[in-house]
Formats: sequence, structure tokens, C-alpha cells
Amino acid sequence: MFYETSKNDHGLPYNPFKAIVAPRPIGWISSLDKEGRPNLAPYSFFNAVADTPPIVMFSSNGYKDSVSNIDETGDFVCNMASYHLKDAMNASSAPLPHGQSEFERAGLEMAPSRLVKAPRVAKAYTALECKHLRTIRLQDVDGKDADNWMVLGQVVAVHIDDSVIVNGRLDITRVRPLTRLGYKDYAVTDEVFEMTRPQD
Repeated sequence: MFYETSKNDHGLPYNPFKAIVAPRPIGWISSLDKEGRPNLAPYSFFNAVADTPPIVMFSSNGYKDSVSNIDETGDFVCNMASYHLKDAMNASSAPLPHGQSEFERAGLEMAPSRLVKAPRVAKAYTALECKHLRTIRLQDVDGKDADNWMVLGQVVAVHIDDSVIVNGRLDITRVRPLTRLGYKDYAVTDEVFEMTRPQD
């Protein structure tokens, strides 16, 4: 099949785009507003975009609390959304009124960060403390502003639970991170394999 995204004339009951670009890691973003109230929200448009220095990004459909908080306070935390926290992650996606805590809604304990003000999810296997670099409003091919906002942050500190380190490496099969697929579908990483990059 073939379809043009401007027309979405695919003839399917649901748009397949997000099912094609999958799996996507979930950026479970914690932040504080300017009054110091915590916010926690999962974003499936999330990834690492550089390693020296380490930089991550997430994109929000709409100028939501996470984006405004980060623009105002200058930092955030990317928490690992793993299988043992899947229900809490889902609960934190509810559209709560500004200032109401998703941590409380999801029954999650907060833990203090070391180098940023935003708290982290205490039970997350990993957490990336980030300083805000830029927020970019995305545009389409005609230069028209979209209601999508990309946030870039530099990772300044990393938390890893010792239970997921095996033989000096983070064992992702112990973490079982959640990934977002299309529709209402999710997946976890239970099995990995190695490949060595060719040298010539």
C-alpha cells in the first residue's frame, strides 16, 4: 500500500505511522513548576541524540506542563519506565490539572536528584538528570508552526540501581524497559544479541 501523509488516505481504521516507527523508548519526564510543584509525564517521542556530551530529547504534542516547567526552571529528569512500573507510568499519563501531582496519582515515591532541582522516580532502575538546552517549536515543510515542541537536555548525572549491573554492564534484560509501539501497544526487552561492527 501507499498513502500520502497530508491526505492520510491509507484506508485503515487507524493511522499506522506510530506503528511503523517502533519500538520507541519512553521518556518518563519529571520536572518542577516555578512554585516547586512536581510533574511527571511519559513521552513516547524520546531518545538520546548525542553521547559527547550526552544529550536527550523529547517532543510534546502541545505546550504541556512538562515543557513549560522545563522552560521556566531549566532542568528535568528522564526516568526509566520499566515493566515493574508500567501501571504507574500509565497512571501518570492522565491529564491532571496544572499543579496536581502525578507522583501522588500514580502512588510513586519521589527521590531527590543530586545536580538538578527536579525529583526522580525512586523505584526507577535508571534516571538521567538533565539541564535544559533548548526548546524548539517544530514546523512543517511549508514553514507553518506545528503544535509540537522538542525539548533538548544535556545529561549531567546518571543514577543506576546496582541490581541491574552484571559483570560491569547494565543488563537491559533485568531492567525490562517499556517501549511504545503503535495504537495502545507496548513491548519490553527480554532478550538481546550482539553484533560486531565491520572494521573494513
